[in-house]
Amino acid sequence: MEFILNKIKEYKKIVIFGHLRPDGDCIGSQYGLMNIIKASFPDKEVYVTGDTSEFVSFLGRPTHVADDVLKGALGISVDCPNLDRLSDQRITECDYTIKIDHHIKVSEFTDYEYVDDKAPSCTQILTQFVMKFKNDLKLSYEAALPLYVGLVTDTGRFKFDSVTSDTFIVAAELLKYGLNLGEIDNKLSVETVETLKLRGYCLENFKVTEAGFAYLVMDRATITRFNVSDEDAANQVSAISTIKGCPVWALFIEYPDDIRIRLRSRGPVINTLAEKWNGGGHAKASGASLGSWDNLDKFVSQADVVVKEYKKTNEE
Repeated sequence: MEFILNKIKEYKKIVIFGHLRPDGDCIGSQYGLMNIIKASFPDKEVYVTGDTSEFVSFLGRPTHVADDVLKGALGISVDCPNLDRLSDQRITECDYTIKIDHHIKVSEFTDYEYVDDKAPSCTQILTQFVMKFKNDLKLSYEAALPLYVGLVTDTGRFKFDSVTSDTFIVAAELLKYGLNLGEIDNKLSVETVETLKLRGYCLENFKVTEAGFAYLVMDRATITRFNVSDEDAANQVSAISTIKGCPVWALFIEYPDDIRIRLRSRGPVINTLAEKWNGGGHAKASGASLGSWDNLDKFVSQADVVVKEYKKTNEE
């Protein structure tokens, strides 16, 4: 991390990149790092580029920066394991590039990378970065807020098994900067009537295989019918996360250009299955591409195999 600090010191222009369909950890990492750098080095130009996420839009809305900004700049990718997942792939046009990530390593696409796949969030890594180099880097409310939001959302409110004592040390550090936890929870928890109705639909229409794989199918017609955003539709993967006897579950969601799989687990390792379908991620939270609805039965059969193998030696 000292090498990354020195690179930040070296460049006057820094552009921070995130992944497609960004979640709270992605946006939190982008704006957290931006505000760390701005507070520590006020003379630097810092930009956040990429897609917007509505549910954490109170942290900021990334935009695509102009091409000339990238020339001579340091490009930093956060919370993204491979180039194809970046929402703005022009990071390759920067003068020097760095990846900071917590996903299982997929590929190398930057000049330098720091990957801790045991960390529950990228924002935890970034907070530890500041804590390690307190003489050079500064935290502020503007940085602590997005960092905390990323930490909370990527740990499932601190309930995932990737959480360690280090996670709570990081959370305690961020709370020193005047965060209002009730206000943050309100911003993250409030839902529209349309989203609640969609959840009701999901609870009535999910499927469970004989082996114990639970899944939801969300086509474009359903998303249009309930008048919700793709982001709100994708979040329904959590609606079927607590079914007894179903340690693996998924949401198949149809985007205009692809059918994505949001794959989750309470025990079995699932990233290897995701990798077979042009995806990847964490051992118990991954994403992949179905490609066509014609492939649905094939994927379900492969998920059944994962569940059966797990149940041979484990009981819920």
